[in-house]
Amino acid sequence: MTPAELAEVVLSAAHAVFEDRGLDRSALPAQTTVERPRNPEHGDYASTLALQLSKKVGVPPRELATALADQLGKAAGVKSVEIAGPGFLNIRLDAAAAGQLAKVIVEAGPAYGRSDALAGQRINLEFVSANPTGPVHIGGVRWAAVGDALSRLLRATGADVGTEYYFNDAGSQIDRFARSLLAAAQGQPAPEDGYGGAYIAEIAAEVVKRRPEVLDLDEAAAQEIFRVEGVQLMFAEIKSSLRDFGVEFDTYFNEKDLHDRGELDKALDRLREQGHLYESEGATWLRTTDFGDDKDRVLRKSNGEWTYFAADCAYYLDKRERGFERVVIMLGADHHGYIGRMKAMAACFGDDPDRNLEILIGQLVNLLRDGAPVRMSKRAGTVVTLEDLVDAIGVDASRYALARYSSDSPIDIDVELWTRATRDNPVYYVQYVAARTASVGRNAAEVGLTRGEAAGFHAELLSHEKENELLKALAEFPAVVSSAAELRGPHLVARYLERLAGAYHRFYDNCRILPRGDEEVTDLHRARLWLNDATRVVIANGLRLLGVSAPERM
Repeated sequence: MTPAELAEVVLSAAHAVFEDRGLDRSALPAQTTVERPRNPEHGDYASTLALQLSKKVGVPPRELATALADQLGKAAGVKSVEIAGPGFLNIRLDAAAAGQLAKVIVEAGPAYGRSDALAGQRINLEFVSANPTGPVHIGGVRWAAVGDALSRLLRATGADVGTEYYFNDAGSQIDRFARSLLAAAQGQPAPEDGYGGAYIAEIAAEVVKRRPEVLDLDEAAAQEIFRVEGVQLMFAEIKSSLRDFGVEFDTYFNEKDLHDRGELDKALDRLREQGHLYESEGATWLRTTDFGDDKDRVLRKSNGEWTYFAADCAYYLDKRERGFERVVIMLGADHHGYIGRMKAMAACFGDDPDRNLEILIGQLVNLLRDGAPVRMSKRAGTVVTLEDLVDAIGVDASRYALARYSSDSPIDIDVELWTRATRDNPVYYVQYVAARTASVGRNAAEVGLTRGEAAGFHAELLSHEKENELLKALAEFPAVVSSAAELRGPHLVARYLERLAGAYHRFYDNCRILPRGDEEVTDLHRARLWLNDATRVVIANGLRLLGVSAPERM
């Protein structure tokens, strides 16, 4: 019996109690939930339904809980129901009902854990969006791992998600990039405000190879070629490195397109219609202070130049007009000040900032080697890049390490820890279960042990304490996925997988799955193989949500 099925049983019992007592059935919810008690001694599941309904129908909670417990006790699969505190229901399932979950999971396969919790929501998820002036640094890599995992979670819970990379190919930083490339091609040092690192020389050399005439042109013409060609080469490299990291986007959106299509003027007109623009000192301002911002924001300078914030406004409007109800933007730790102005901007467009715009801020990441932070990349010169991280610990460990922590917490990634083939390495600990469950399956086949037909599955034989513990852990997965999507927290999946891995290891150590020697294959062996294979399904499903592999061998 799954938690969802038990919740339906609880609600059905409530309907029966209300009918017997002549209580107002309109007070009953359309659905309810059950939860795992913090203390396993309190039962398999707990329900607070009696507490929730007590005031609505004017019946003391313990009296209502007693009636519900009596009714629940008659339900198939329910072993016992105890009343705790003011009216909590602690429910224990019999072994057969609990064990059926293994069959449910194996038969569901990749679908186990998926739901329609966020069905109907159209979400635009923007992440990474690093400027094409250098390789993706380690802070951006965090968003690559977390953002991609979040997109998988949102889709797994029914949301219609569009992932997006905002390609900033306009503005002063691109001009500095072009000047840096030109200087490198001419054998000159980088401009004082320019970019350094070996990658600049590499890209400059490639531009000269493609356009050998560039060094014979005047400075302005040469710089324009380095801008166009250099940005194209840099962004191709960014896309390639992200692809190798397992991250691809539905849309790569060019900022320059906003300017070329007149989208900034369109956004300005919309904000003017809403009555939130004013002119001062020759500049055009957006009155964001009306919606809680600490100061009003310039959209167009007195010299006619657009500000970055004007492009932000146009880009937000574009997303909304493409039909996305909710715009989620992931930004680095140095962008915390953007939240107020962006929320105010959404309000200026007439949107609800709490419903239509969500901004997630990620904290810093440090790569440690021998206990000391790695400060610089051999290639980039000033930052640690995606390639540096992957070279140090690999793709799977990188993605898992970055997704394992709440995005609002700083991370120190210790190279020695995350490359260690021991249980204190979290990704190894989880992947080892994936490999071990697959190994059990191979070994079972060699000795002629198969699960057999589902109709012959004896769930009631899974009565060992460690089997029950593992079943309860497996049952948590759908709720974990739903919560992780709702709370924008892929780390909840990672931490769950580690708990599940622990439960499996304890099951494996205490409950022999394979027959010894010439021992006859029994229904218990088959039942335990169902449980082993169910664990393999859930581990693989969870790792897939994080973009991490579930190896069959290690």
